[in-house]
Amino acid sequence: TRRSPDLQGTNTYLVGTGARRILIDTGEPSVPEYISCLKRALFEFNTTIQEIIVTHWHIDHTGGISDICNNIKKDFDYTISKLPRIPHCEEAVGNGDEKYTYLKDGDLIKTEGATLRVLYTPGHTDDHMSLVLLEENAIFSGDCILGEGTAVFEELYDYMKSLQKLLEVDADLIYPGHGPVVHGAKAKIQQYISHRQAREEQILSAFQEKPGVSYTPTELVKIVYKDTPEYLHIAAEVNLTHHLEKLKKEGKLIQESLPNVRWKSNL
Repeated sequence: TRRSPDLQGTNTYLVGTGARRILIDTGEPSVPEYISCLKRALFEFNTTIQEIIVTHWHIDHTGGISDICNNIKKDFDYTISKLPRIPHCEEAVGNGDEKYTYLKDGDLIKTEGATLRVLYTPGHTDDHMSLVLLEENAIFSGDCILGEGTAVFEELYDYMKSLQKLLEVDADLIYPGHGPVVHGAKAKIQQYISHRQAREEQILSAFQEKPGVSYTPTELVKIVYKDTPEYLHIAAEVNLTHHLEKLKKEGKLIQESLPNVRWKSNL
């Protein structure tokens, strides 16, 4: 396992107990200290890499693949696996010398002492996977759940469904992509869900207080984030827009486009 002292670094995990183990995520490109750390861990445990699994396409999770392939001695070619992008496209791996093997939701990956079940958890990205370590009742959560703070996402509707899916695993531990290991996994996941639900209720309340009135996102930010310093309102508007898109998908809001983007209740 490699863990960084803050969220700027990516956690990568060597999983298993045998002479060949699975490596989850690979960190940033061109970090010689990481390669040294990984070499030391492989030597100490007298083990080699069986295969590499990356939780999603972001460079801080896939960036170390080429460095590992070029600098870590291997007795055989190991697979490098991930879930496909949507829509599916062939992705370059590192310097283009390797190819991804594409997994699917529910796949089992086995090594001595560990069985991993693939869980498709989109939202942070369209190809995001978490992995359930069956022997420990633990989740490798990638960037879906972090050790500290809250995660960012591309698509909130999918992200909320993914959080619900993680909650249903009923896990004890979370090994996140960034930050410390999470004990009390269910409470942490529920905290993430509750945080988003509370924001959503604030948005719907704004519409309920003035039925029939439509708002621009900027107008809504001033209502929903009234306790947030104004210099953070631009960032807040990005988050708010994710919520608005989710509520539109659920049929609770209508988006008007002319003459500019405005939102109104459909309830």
